[in-house]
Amino acid sequence: MDQAILKTLDWPTILTGQTLLFGMLGKILYSNPETDWLQPLVDEGVFTEAPFASDQPDVIEGLARLTRWSDSWCGESKAENLLELKTDHVRLLSGVGKTPVVPWESVYFNDNRLLFQEQTLDVRIWYRRFGLQAVKLYQEPDDHIGLELSFLAHLASLALQALEQQDEAELMRILEAQKGFLSRHLLVWGPLWCSLMLEHARTDFYQGITLLVKGALKEMASLHDLVFREVDP
Repeated sequence: MDQAILKTLDWPTILTGQTLLFGMLGKILYSNPETDWLQPLVDEGVFTEAPFASDQPDVIEGLARLTRWSDSWCGESKAENLLELKTDHVRLLSGVGKTPVVPWESVYFNDNRLLFQEQTLDVRIWYRRFGLQAVKLYQEPDDHIGLELSFLAHLASLALQALEQQDEAELMRILEAQKGFLSRHLLVWGPLWCSLMLEHARTDFYQGITLLVKGALKEMASLHDLVFREVDP
């Protein structure tokens, strides 16, 4: 990244927004839907605005769908709504059986839909470089979409620390790591994952979350002078 950009953008706001948004998206996509964490999202109005990429059309549409879901959550039987989310989650994010969407990166790069492949190991190395490891190391692939998005949030938080300490060299190192991870991983398979999710998700909740991911990745691509390539499912 050109150092001149560091002086032209509001990096504290950008990095704080990335930390919040990617952290939230990562946790949502990695977690089974349960009332104990869904209800606070509704109560606190989390889906009324986005802390990052708020001008992206996909993010705007995603928030609209999530607002519609929030209204439904408040107005209908929570048990029925939760069952719909759990059913969608199993179909889209569990990887159980021949699901239409798979949450692990390596599956998209081999005909036999195998896990723990080259992409998984490379992601593990990236995590270790910056002091992280997968929650279920060696039990579950490291390249789950939720974990990769959470890693972007982690990098943003490290960049924010470097900014606060006025360590420009470290800030540049972290921003280059963001760019590298995006170009090697999330911008390689993320567009297809988003496309498949939007085709197969049946709830406003998962459609909305996917649109937030798509818009946020587009914003990251623009920020780092990369390309988000739209993919047909």
